[in-house]
Amino acid sequence: MEILFEQWAGEPCLHNTPIPANGSNRRYYRLEGATHHCIAAVNGDVRENEAFIYYAGQMRQRGINVPEVYAVSDDRTMYLQQDLGGLTLYAHLSAQRQAGADVREEMRTLYRRVLDDLVNIQTRCRDVDFSHAYPRADFDRQSIQWDLNYFKYYFLKLLHIPFDEQLLENDYTRFIDYLLDEDCSYFLYRDFQARNIMIVDGELYYIDFQGARRGAAQYDVAALLYSAKSEIPDDLKTELLQYYIDRLATVVDIDKESFRSKFYGYVLVRMMQAMGSYGYRGYFEKKDYFLRSIPLAVANLRNITREHQFPIDIPELEKAWGAIVEHEDFQPKDDRLNVRIFSFSYRKGIPADKWGNGGGFVFDCRALPNPGRYEQYKQLCGKDKPVIDFLQDKPEVAVFLEHVRSLVCPSVENYMERGFNSLMVSFGCTGGQHRSVYCAEQLAAYIRQHYDCRVLLRHVENG
Repeated sequence: MEILFEQWAGEPCLHNTPIPANGSNRRYYRLEGATHHCIAAVNGDVRENEAFIYYAGQMRQRGINVPEVYAVSDDRTMYLQQDLGGLTLYAHLSAQRQAGADVREEMRTLYRRVLDDLVNIQTRCRDVDFSHAYPRADFDRQSIQWDLNYFKYYFLKLLHIPFDEQLLENDYTRFIDYLLDEDCSYFLYRDFQARNIMIVDGELYYIDFQGARRGAAQYDVAALLYSAKSEIPDDLKTELLQYYIDRLATVVDIDKESFRSKFYGYVLVRMMQAMGSYGYRGYFEKKDYFLRSIPLAVANLRNITREHQFPIDIPELEKAWGAIVEHEDFQPKDDRLNVRIFSFSYRKGIPADKWGNGGGFVFDCRALPNPGRYEQYKQLCGKDKPVIDFLQDKPEVAVFLEHVRSLVCPSVENYMERGFNSLMVSFGCTGGQHRSVYCAEQLAAYIRQHYDCRVLLRHVENG
């Protein structure tokens, strides 16, 4: 590489400093001469190198801040690129936090600038020649399947999460169909996250785009906002998503509500890809950095699966997500009582107690008025306002919940006094969709309001 440097710079290389690359087989070096300096990338995968070199040229032509490629070796296994320094967006915000600063406003400002740039990247680069893409021109069914299998084999299996492989593959097919029912003609950066954004004299530059291909715009926003270590507050994530959608809508014609609803599916597919990577690099290669990232990724998964539902039937995949979220290795450090509240379908069976108490309260909601018998409620669940209004209008439902509270709350108080860790409460109905979901939600809200304990709510049939 020193020879290539001298050919480009016209002067000898005086310093050659390796640069760590946690998640890559590529090797990077900072090369310095008397008046010139650059970054050397060394990689035996020529196709991957060619993708980076091609995209860098095309993106620079379109006004995107990416490193200039200075020189390429004859065998294409090495190239020299512009040295953008060592300050990433992630490192900048982390240093501010460690110094005790409140970074919220600066984070908002910087991420808005990043999202402005992302809109430009995704739309201005739509017309590049994706035959240069590596390893595939499109983030299509095959690409998504690779990511989901990465998650299956390097996270679920290494963590010993039980699943039925055929049922999981069936769910993968439905999930992929759902994701691809979207405009997939954007430039998809693929690894758009704060560690790949450099700050140079106040300007933002973008690196590590060699995996780019054609795909849905939601993926890159998901990668940015839900990166495991981004530490973006949830309300700011929502605000930034809306900002991005509004900006994109000024450039292309999109259905904002449809875009937002699909966004969380892409958040999950990105999370699963990242978990596969963390599992491989952490559990298999024993790299500590990736092991430290796993609990943060699980915390993101916990929030997404708790707050968002999908209009598709993917029970085995949701079961795997639930098992990850409830895995004892990933529970937040908290000595308070954990009250785990479930809704379920009696057709599928009562949820098992995995926390050592051998069981808990089980309440049968099948004698309550059933919204599922009416056509207007069949596609809804117990978290939807029309169903809530229906059940709140029935006096017998209020009486039922009053009896539930009179039985459960004394146990909550007793368990807290005795320092117990876990109490389980389950509500069942015929389909696990309306009455049991509503009752579980109501009890969870009541306990959260009246007791200092952790409430973990899980709707077995509704995610």
